[in-house]
Amino acid sequence: MNTNNTPHIVIIGAGFAGLETARGLASDPVRITLIDKHNHHLFQPLLYQVAIAGLLPSQIAQPIRTIFRKQKNLTFQMGEVSDVNFDEKYIKLNGSIIAYDYLVLAVGGRTNFFGNDDIEKLGFQLKDLDTAVKARNHLLSMFEKASQEADAEKRKMLLTFVIVGGGPTGVETAGALAELISHVMKKDYPNLNLSDAQVILLEAAGDLIASYPDELRKATVKLLKKKKVDIRLNTKLESFNGHRVTLGDGSFIETQTVIWTAGVKAVEVVDELEVAKASGGRIRIEPTLQLPQHPETFVIGDAAFLEENGQALPMISTVAIQQGVATAKNIRNMMNGKSLTQFHYKDPGLLATIGRNAAVARIWGISFSGFIAWVIWVFLHIYRIIGFRNRLIVMFNWAWDYFFYDNQVRLITKE
Repeated sequence: MNTNNTPHIVIIGAGFAGLETARGLASDPVRITLIDKHNHHLFQPLLYQVAIAGLLPSQIAQPIRTIFRKQKNLTFQMGEVSDVNFDEKYIKLNGSIIAYDYLVLAVGGRTNFFGNDDIEKLGFQLKDLDTAVKARNHLLSMFEKASQEADAEKRKMLLTFVIVGGGPTGVETAGALAELISHVMKKDYPNLNLSDAQVILLEAAGDLIASYPDELRKATVKLLKKKKVDIRLNTKLESFNGHRVTLGDGSFIETQTVIWTAGVKAVEVVDELEVAKASGGRIRIEPTLQLPQHPETFVIGDAAFLEENGQALPMISTVAIQQGVATAKNIRNMMNGKSLTQFHYKDPGLLATIGRNAAVARIWGISFSGFIAWVIWVFLHIYRIIGFRNRLIVMFNWAWDYFFYDNQVRLITKE
């Protein structure tokens, strides 16, 4: 237990939820230990931009120690938590034991492959900087190999890119990749017939971005088709052997590239916790964001399962941010002997970009698509990026790409 009178708050995870919790307690008389297996905070909504050579990893990440340099009541420790003891109120980190008075589990999520081991091994995902850079290196290598391939069928296979999952990430990746091919790669490879190139978006259900209003779903399909993305709804990927995708109807797609964006589930450490769980291994929590039977523990972000109006809150950054703010307030209320408030998600709207001048948005009950939605998307994402320097660099990169149709970071690097 704590040996002094200053409450000790341990926050596991420096994603959106953990970050907002720590910031919300900056002025309180507490000791905060923030733990993450990475030394940086990642702006995950723009991770696909790294994969399609639109941005550098450093432009969407910020060192955690830099973010909290001026917050005197916080200490950062890099490492992975191996065990949580709710009864004795301590965690195990890198072999050491850290006691807490309040615990915030903001551990995030990981890609859910739904048991498709071959996809996990041979495909690509967009979950962190390493996987995004790996995808970028592979995509760029496909164009290099295609430029040297004399066989037309093999060249077509190299230039066929399959994206699985018709949610916002899949839609944004498909649109950006199609635009990279049509606007940038055709200049880099003038002797390569890029009419062979194709971007195929697979969705097992009957709609893209199913949680969006019908008018935005239709607009998304229209914008993607305008960029020549091959959209295949009600189409399930059965297997991938590194050279061929097998679909649910028995047909094939010859390709060496599968990018999986079809699902998210809780991270590994949650699997080991003896707590009530819901779909995707997420932890069931109270409306106050507390863990049942352990009121000093809060679970927020992608690891948390909470329903509102009969629907589970989605695993998205806006939910995590609001839960982080609410958790800081509730911890303060607990310390001051006040009653806790129940969390209610305030939907700020829906946004998804499909490339240059193309996006869909719903804000204040009004739907937008095309250029206006794209402008809204650009400014909101720049505003939310951590670090003034990164905001300027991203804004410059996007402006350059907008006016000159030229991504600036097409580098194949060692992984």
